Amino acid sequence: MKLEGIHHVTAITADAARNVSFYAGTMGLRLVKKTVNQDDATVYHLFYADEKGSPGADLTFFEYPGASKGHAGAGMVHRIVWRVASQDAMFFWGERLSSHGIDSHLDDEHLRFRDFEGLEFELRVVETSDPPLRAEHPEVPSQFAITGFDGVRAYSARADDSATLLATILEFQPVSDTEWSSRGSERGSLYGYDFPPINDGVAGAGTVHHVAWACPTQDHQAWRDKLSRAGVDVTPVIDRFYFRSIYFREPSGVLFEIATMGPGFNSDEPIESLGQRLSLPPKFEHLRSRLEKSLTPLPDPRSQPLV
Repeated sequence: MKLEGIHHVTAITADAARNVSFYAGTMGLRLVKKTVNQDDATVYHLFYADEKGSPGADLTFFEYPGASKGHAGAGMVHRIVWRVASQDAMFFWGERLSSHGIDSHLDDEHLRFRDFEGLEFELRVVETSDPPLRAEHPEVPSQFAITGFDGVRAYSARADDSATLLATILEFQPVSDTEWSSRGSERGSLYGYDFPPINDGVAGAGTVHHVAWACPTQDHQAWRDKLSRAGVDVTPVIDRFYFRSIYFREPSGVLFEIATMGPGFNSDEPIESLGQRLSLPPKFEHLRSRLEKSLTPLPDPRSQPLV
């Protein structure tokens, strides 16, 4: 069995409306699912990705209105790395971010910036055979669009503590002393470590909640069994309707999820209208009238372009 790189990365926001404006507007991603946190249905769970909501492109947010800003520390992901196709694409994004009031730093290898809540990103030119996962946006030419995740970086003072789980159980391949590759038959991505800052991390707006790794649906129970046999404290399989999930912490402290690559976001709405309405898995449908009154109204970026 092999994991197929990153499935999705989930972070926290305090402001869903501004979040939609930044990610579906400034960053040119597609809002592919507007739903609720299935562990706390009173708050949004927003998903941004390519046109089809593909695993490998999925950046998601839990909204906790008014949450204080957090910052990453040991045991937390501190940077999300996206792929772009060329150096010209990085120049494009540097200029676009600046025009939207976002500072960035560009060198020969990467463009780094933070969103309005401090969440850190890196754009990197990557030569790969992986299919590009692009969204369509009227202000972002296709050749400059983000093409999916390349990886994430976490803080750890003792990254070697995680080596056995990453190499032996999850079957990641070492790239260097502090970087690992997860690659299956369809896609791959990187997981890396940096030494942590002195101050402890604080969860909050602008921090990553967890990183999910993709697997074929038929392998999911086998992954849970393998982790359990190895003594990993892993959850039972949880049906998230759009995919199935298991959760556990890797030894450095980062919360991992293994999520299936299906059924997908078109389980309850057609691909052409993804993200245009509040989608609720069947077990939450009885809450619709209450949630539609309590959740903050959000624009549909496809009918009200955010630029």
